[in-house]
Amino acid sequence: MKIFKEEGMKNSRNKTFQFWRQDNQPMELYSPAFVFQKMNYIHNNPVEAGLVERPEHYLYSSAKDYFFTKKCGLLDLMFL
Repeated sequence: MKIFKEEGMKNSRNKTFQFWRQDNQPMELYSPAFVFQKMNYIHNNPVEAGLVERPEHYLYSSAKDYFFTKKCGLLDLMFL
């Protein structure tokens, strides 16, 4: 709690605590192409961080479900 309070005091838009970053830029997912672009970006984060060589190799990613098009990951996906 001390860290959240200290971070909250640094930001003039807060009165007490800050937990979430306030510089994110949410965007409407307006087309299938845009959705897939964002999914690819998210799936490639572990690769960019140097944790794995390929997105589908990361244990906690749904990339393997999209790569193999069958249930491989930790969650069930429903393809629309």
